[in-house]
Amino acid sequence: MGPHEDVAVADLGPRLVFVGGMHRSGTTPFTSALGRHPEVSGLTGTGVLEDEGQHLQDVYPVAAAYGGPGRFALDPRSHLTEDSPLASPEAAQRLLRAWSPYWRSERHLLIEKSPPNIVMGRFLQALFPGSALVVVVRHPVSVALATLKWRRLVSRRPQNAASVELMVHNWVSAHETLLADLPHLRRVRIIRYEDLVAQPESTLTEVGDLLGLQTPVPHSSLVGSHTSDYERRWQAMERTPWGRRQRRQIIDQYGEFVAGFGYELETLDAVEPLRLVVPRD
Repeated sequence: MGPHEDVAVADLGPRLVFVGGMHRSGTTPFTSALGRHPEVSGLTGTGVLEDEGQHLQDVYPVAAAYGGPGRFALDPRSHLTEDSPLASPEAAQRLLRAWSPYWRSERHLLIEKSPPNIVMGRFLQALFPGSALVVVVRHPVSVALATLKWRRLVSRRPQNAASVELMVHNWVSAHETLLADLPHLRRVRIIRYEDLVAQPESTLTEVGDLLGLQTPVPHSSLVGSHTSDYERRWQAMERTPWGRRQRRQIIDQYGEFVAGFGYELETLDAVEPLRLVVPRD
């Protein structure tokens, strides 16, 4: 089974840190920075895309089963909770068997990073009580444009065609699910990619406090984003009738919701303080 064969899930749970967020939102650089801390180990040497734990296991479907980057959160089946029939002690052990060979088990904290964790926090914390969840959030238009570019690079098949509006809709769907899940979650932190690259020390200190780290998380690996390029592309959509319609639809339909995360949609430059309203049961 690997290093954790004889370790009870109840004992291991508090050592597990799950990282989630939309594809192209900054989960990889965040996880890389956190993994440089001497008390922390991420999954390494896996041979799978971005060392994501979702690709190593057979307990739950991967994001590709629901349309992949830019689409997965639109499928309600991607949202797993403690009520899922997949949530069982046996499932927890199977996940540990899949992930354990790729962790440095002597480290105090063990990270599993996969974008769909943004809509799976309740499921993961049910399987691993005491585990932590960190969600990385980035401006929905930046995420949409980056994801759209990536999808076009990896496949030119017509069925993979998508619009900026669809990508933003997927972002909103995932974050609506996250907000609805928050009252059910413990040890959770939402950080913004923009804060991570602009104020890495203070942002990582927040995470370190959540995880109980005694020393600072190294942040020298974090660099600025390509937001200026996305800003140019976003504004350039005004030059065509189709682009103008998409922009207006996105701004009118999603502007109020994304404002709760401190974003506005007319421009990608303005980032206001995070002001989430957590739904109550």
